[in-house]
Amino acid sequence: MGYAETYQRALTDPEGFWAEQAREVPWFEAPATVLDQDDNGAWRWFRGGRMNTCHVALDQHVAAGRGETTALIYDSPATGQVQRYSYQELLDWTAQVAGGLQALGVARGDRVVIYMPMIPETVVAMLACARLGAVHSVVFGGFAAPELAMRIDDATPKVVVSASCGIEFDRIIPYKPLLDEAIRLAEHKPDRCVVVQRPQETAELNAPRDIDWQAFVADAEPVDCTPVDATDPLYILYTSGTTGKPKGVVRDNGGHAVALNYSMSAIYGVDAGDVYWAASDVGWVVGHSYIVYGPLFKGCTTILYEGKPVRTPDAGAFWRVIADHRVKSFFVAPTAFRAIKKEDPDCALKAQYDISCLEYQFVAGERLDPPTYHWLQEHLNGVPIIDHWWQTETGWSICANMAGVELVETKAGSPTLPVPGYDLRILDEAGGELGPGEEGAIVVKAPLPPGSFPTIWDDHARYDESYWSQYPGFYLTGDGGYRDEDGYVYVMGRIDDVINVAGHRLSTGQIEEVVADHPAVAECAVIGINDADKGQVPMGLVLLKDGVNIEADALQAELVQMVRDGVGAIANFKRAIVVTRLPKTRSGKILRQVMRKMVDGEAYTVPSTIDDVAIIDELEATLVETGVMSG
Repeated sequence: MGYAETYQRALTDPEGFWAEQAREVPWFEAPATVLDQDDNGAWRWFRGGRMNTCHVALDQHVAAGRGETTALIYDSPATGQVQRYSYQELLDWTAQVAGGLQALGVARGDRVVIYMPMIPETVVAMLACARLGAVHSVVFGGFAAPELAMRIDDATPKVVVSASCGIEFDRIIPYKPLLDEAIRLAEHKPDRCVVVQRPQETAELNAPRDIDWQAFVADAEPVDCTPVDATDPLYILYTSGTTGKPKGVVRDNGGHAVALNYSMSAIYGVDAGDVYWAASDVGWVVGHSYIVYGPLFKGCTTILYEGKPVRTPDAGAFWRVIADHRVKSFFVAPTAFRAIKKEDPDCALKAQYDISCLEYQFVAGERLDPPTYHWLQEHLNGVPIIDHWWQTETGWSICANMAGVELVETKAGSPTLPVPGYDLRILDEAGGELGPGEEGAIVVKAPLPPGSFPTIWDDHARYDESYWSQYPGFYLTGDGGYRDEDGYVYVMGRIDDVINVAGHRLSTGQIEEVVADHPAVAECAVIGINDADKGQVPMGLVLLKDGVNIEADALQAELVQMVRDGVGAIANFKRAIVVTRLPKTRSGKILRQVMRKMVDGEAYTVPSTIDDVAIIDELEATLVETGVMSG
């Protein structure tokens, strides 16, 4: 069955469609119902089903005789290590760690915060929580203490699992002082902290609260899986960049397993035994869905990469990993390829590696700008470049070109078509549906498919208010965009990235496309700044490619003309500033709102998710020097 038939089947008979997918997952007890609503009115999938997520990820494969298959490859340029773990080894280790957590009093429904770097113990800690029916909340390693404290207070964990340090390039980041400060700031105090001591940095343990991981594991007895309800929570993941009380996205066990198991073959084109790599971090939703759970559900080999796209040791790092481990399907954020393109514009380093194993190249996490798309097309020798779009809240793709169903035509700038299960619409401010080419709010008609979030942790009213109140019956994605005459979706950015220039609504993403197409530009961001006459006008912040020599005034004049030609004089684009770096979150999202507020002289908060706080100071100095801001 091709894409169109599959999509229509899921749209017209969602219960029948997802009941079929649910049969691909091992249940202890099959669900009594496929879809219904809970007491809050939230849609719930597979109520009455009993299962265990760790069993789906590990035990089922060992029971099927695949215990010797490699489950996890830990590839760490940061430490010079490559380690491989079979499904049997990962199961034995996870069962023992689960026994250790159980000995500390962790049981079904209890929360465990995991504050860890990209090491195998992180994956095992997540799976061990799932094995007990406990709820894990992974917090990005190195997150600032106040932000970690807020998450501890919201999730109220019984135990925190952490490590002595993380490694960023050649820089050691001690975690334990941040954890200690977070616990000091938090009102809720966890009973115990289990700490992995890494050789690069030894942490000081505060007995009796703190326990060394090695001793913790050595003293533990392995335990079996605890059966849980399909609707029981598996994890809480806090949305990045939140201010005030963070929003804890809840993922349930049953729908999550069904959706991710389906997505691995249908979207990513992989099956048991294939090698799959998502170059993200376990602190983000991509790490949850496609480093840990999805590949293991399907019986794939997954890669845990502790490194960067560049400087570990060079811009050929990704090609080396693909060649060494024979990766079939690779998934990374576009910003990683922009970093590679900046250091190796002609992709010369790729020639050192045989990446003929690579069948699919996926990108997501931010908009894939057409110049990067075309660069990948040029250098990946016929490998499909598949942009797809999804969110922390959904847990898997809203839109994608589905490698395992039918690869349709790709269009630069579009993540293609909605995935089965997502009834996507484009609405105007009054809730009216818009036609082809008309830009508005991207929404999804209820019910969301399995795997999507059913609530916000301990705050369902906020779930309703934030996501469902503006367009009743529709999930508000927070992104704006349009569909073309063929139904292809174009995500142009967050709704607040739409600027109003003299009464005309323009997407900053549309202008960024044009600016990024200049041969001297490696990366750019366009922000809307206040203007007394026109309300807002766009301004570009551009990062030049290495080795490029062009006068700032000449570049600005060329970019102004390009935007005039590509978007129109209506855009009123007149200013482009060359910067050395753009402020981003650790997951690669450019902090456009922060930059806009800086220029407009508004108060702003630098989120703790920012990759490097010093970038803000550098940017401010540049903006003052160029006269954009007053000193």
